Amino acid sequence: MEIITSVAEMTAWSNQRLKAAETIALVPTMGCLHTGHLSLLRTAQGAADVVVLSIFVNPLQFGPNEDFSRYPRPFTADCEAIAANQGDVVFAPQPSSFYPDDFATTVTVRGLTAGLCGASRPGHFDGVSTVVAKLFHVVKPNIAVFGQKDFQQLAVIKAMTADLNWDIEIIGHPIVRESDGLAMSSRNRYLSPTERQSALCLWQGLHNTRHAVKHGEHNCHSLLAQLRAQISTDPTVEIDYLSIVDDTTLQPQTQIDTHSILAMAIKIGTTRLIDNGYLTLEESL
Repeated sequence: MEIITSVAEMTAWSNQRLKAAETIALVPTMGCLHTGHLSLLRTAQGAADVVVLSIFVNPLQFGPNEDFSRYPRPFTADCEAIAANQGDVVFAPQPSSFYPDDFATTVTVRGLTAGLCGASRPGHFDGVSTVVAKLFHVVKPNIAVFGQKDFQQLAVIKAMTADLNWDIEIIGHPIVRESDGLAMSSRNRYLSPTERQSALCLWQGLHNTRHAVKHGEHNCHSLLAQLRAQISTDPTVEIDYLSIVDDTTLQPQTQIDTHSILAMAIKIGTTRLIDNGYLTLEESL
């Protein structure tokens, strides 16, 4: 496994592979890898000849009061995990080379970024789309793999890729969960044992809402009211948003159909967590 920190070296490596008619898959991450990330790596390995996993804690997607400075950065452990799973390249650019002092360009995807996390984290998705655009230009992947836990992010990346006519296949990987249903996240390590138990309200809420839909409740307002009442019983949980949206437009829905996604964001202590899931049996993108 190679570790590349230079933008020029990364592009040169990719050019050599493309010249040899090899396909490249990219798995963008901010590091602090868990089993979910490694599942993305394995999916990428099954889809391409070589895989680049990037590790870059992107400052552009953090707000002024968010956790950029304390975001965990266990780089050595991450590289060991990637090597143990037969990763080909770790691309870990230096912030100064990715965003020099005179950096002045932002990539914005309108519409899809207006609600959900975009409403509560202004500028977040501009930071996401900008860094992913840079990674696409530097790594030159044929395929890129993203987790569906960040469902809005996946939709934004798909739209950006189509709008800018990149010949890159975007693969969405299903959410990887702990045995008790909690969606895997690098931020889970912030949770105390008590807070982690409270965080299960997301999985329980998704399960209960699916159960209600299965038994005939298709009114989104009623479903969300029931969910809000359930989560609000725990005073340690602060609801950011609970929404049922169309899986393509991300617009709020009034009635359940096969495109209905329940999207949730909460805050427990200082930790913000998200989760989502289809509300019918047809759970595919």
